[in-house]
Amino acid sequence: MRGDFHHPGITVNNKNISVKDRLIFAMDVPDCDRARQLADELGDSVTFYKIGLELMMSGGYFELLDWMLERDKKVFADLKFFDIPATVGSAVRQLKDRGASCVTVHGNQSIMEAAAENKGDDLKILAVTVLTSLDRGDLDDLGFDCDIEALVLSRARRALEAGCDGVISSGLEAPKLREFIDEKLLVITPGIRPVDNKPTGDQKRVVSVEQAFINGADHIVVGRPIRDAESPRAAAEAIQATIAAQF
Repeated sequence: MRGDFHHPGITVNNKNISVKDRLIFAMDVPDCDRARQLADELGDSVTFYKIGLELMMSGGYFELLDWMLERDKKVFADLKFFDIPATVGSAVRQLKDRGASCVTVHGNQSIMEAAAENKGDDLKILAVTVLTSLDRGDLDDLGFDCDIEALVLSRARRALEAGCDGVISSGLEAPKLREFIDEKLLVITPGIRPVDNKPTGDQKRVVSVEQAFINGADHIVVGRPIRDAESPRAAAEAIQATIAAQF
């Protein structure tokens, strides 16, 4: 594995990330039994899982997290904490010793600071910039009078200042993050489509696996292209092979 790979104008440092850990599978399924079944099917093709609000509300979330940790999997708790700073800080403090590798937070500077102050040594705080389900029209509806790229850069700068470890960002904005934001900031890119770059479902700002890493992502998050494939394991292995070819 090369430490860096190069593309005109772009260098991505590996930050000591295992190649297989660069793929994060979004375990968006209705319940924990289905999650365990799918994880067993995926086997060693996936080493890093994102488990979010759907599974949290189904019950058994922390039992599932423990089950994955027992199988040497990494877990991204995609819970998007958004509340008053004291509550977010307390929630992060409750989570920090549960074994998750990272957790998402939403919100302003004081919320991100409260999360960072309570994360401990092992939990990474990932700040959401702009959800990949949002486009220009959606931001207009929300009252953001700036372009998406500028908003992502602003939020990323503030996240770094607040002590966050990384950001969630579309691969479309990743090149600017690498150009203008400190290299140490982790960039996790959802909205990945392995075959083409056409918006599907509720994702509007999407990129391919290759382009995400060329643009500067450290990890990609892939859900439906694996989950809904005829063979989820084969789909995951194909994406892993694409990633391995770039590092």
